[in-house]
Amino acid sequence: MDKVCPGAAEAVADIPDGASLAVGGFGLSGIPAVLIRALYDQGATGLRVVSNNCGVDGQGLGVLLGAGRIARVTGSYVGENREFARQYLSGELEVELVPQGTLAERLRAGGAGIPAFYTPAGVGTQVANGGLPWRYAPDGSVALSSPAKEIRTFQDRRYVLEHGITTDFALVRAWRGDRHGNLVFRKAAANFNPLAAMAGRITVAEVEELVEPGELDPDEVQLPGIYVQRVVELTAGQADFKQIEKRTVRA
Repeated sequence: MDKVCPGAAEAVADIPDGASLAVGGFGLSGIPAVLIRALYDQGATGLRVVSNNCGVDGQGLGVLLGAGRIARVTGSYVGENREFARQYLSGELEVELVPQGTLAERLRAGGAGIPAFYTPAGVGTQVANGGLPWRYAPDGSVALSSPAKEIRTFQDRRYVLEHGITTDFALVRAWRGDRHGNLVFRKAAANFNPLAAMAGRITVAEVEELVEPGELDPDEVQLPGIYVQRVVELTAGQADFKQIEKRTVRA
């Protein structure tokens, strides 16, 4: 039951080229930065990433992206990452853009064993009708576009069928965790972390504070250890290092 790994390098050592990864975080909030850096050092390439976005240039998933290690991204927006936009528009990167709430539910559904579900989000748009550019050709034309999805009507309202997402691995960050993998997330850093953790067949969690089994109040646990296979305890410096995507101060 003790799921603690000696370090981040050991925790990601078996992630192969071409693996699919669900990665928690939103921008730079709650990202598993230590695990991402360890995966960069490990060298895996051709990765297929499912995450709300791809970090920023040189930070978070942007580290892997800038090194050309990511082949496909399923996410909600390109965000502030210029390299992400450049690779997508130049045809170097395949990108499936998904409405944010739909992406969250697809991850949750995959983790809960639900193969698909109907949602009204995206009905009447290219999300449902198909034609969203997934990959561009070098000349700027669309090389690969999204297919049309099944539409059904329930109680006079149209819904589109979306499929649950499961991935080979998941990388997440938690505020506190115990040796059994039970996790607690802090405030906005919860974001996509619990959902990504649910979707991974092998989930690796970096935790800012590691406690012994029984120290966490069961009512406080936001993700039970059944979803977590490996736990990495961060050093004090790693836990304290949190970057801000956009700093806003008074004049």
